[in-house]
Amino acid sequence: MNNGVLEKLLGSGARVKIIRMFLLNPENIFTHEQISRRSKVPAPLTRREISLLKSITFIKPVEHFEEETIKLKSGETKIRRKKVEGLVLNNLFPFLHALRNLFLNVAPVDKEKVIKELCSVGRVKLLVFAGIFTHADNSRVDLLLVGDSVKETKLEKVLRNLEAEMGRELVYAVFNTEDFTYRMGMYDRFLRDILDYPHEKVVNKINLL
Repeated sequence: MNNGVLEKLLGSGARVKIIRMFLLNPENIFTHEQISRRSKVPAPLTRREISLLKSITFIKPVEHFEEETIKLKSGETKIRRKKVEGLVLNNLFPFLHALRNLFLNVAPVDKEKVIKELCSVGRVKLLVFAGIFTHADNSRVDLLLVGDSVKETKLEKVLRNLEAEMGRELVYAVFNTEDFTYRMGMYDRFLRDILDYPHEKVVNKINLL
């Protein structure tokens, strides 16, 4: 089952992104601007979807404090706390458990499309999915990429778009082939923690076992 099914069920791709973001970040408080930016949904549409989700009590408004840096006339800076209204998942929403199960069983992204986009950022030799891709909460990363001539700006853009689709910030690691080979030879703990736990090698041109 793919993400298009949810869009048809819920009537809006934007709504799917926003709901998934709250489900995967149940303790986080988001402002309207943060929701729009992270989900890559235009502000007017974000406001409309938030209004609907508030009306059914899926999310609820909360007040919290944010810190901002202000510059004084003297040239010095000062940290000021300001009260802002945010939104958080309502853990008492009556259909929360059912929604969680539904979203977890529906692939948030087309894996083949993701692989193609990630492989376009350079000469990718190894691409490993873990964490959110394999429903392994104890994984050190969601994504491990090994390759050469990696275009960092392009990679960043692909990852930001992917985060918007998946509703959560991704934890990832990138190595060039030489560095990765050296670390594997040294039995690097970080890499072992990734590869010894549930993962999926979706690109494996170095024949890593």
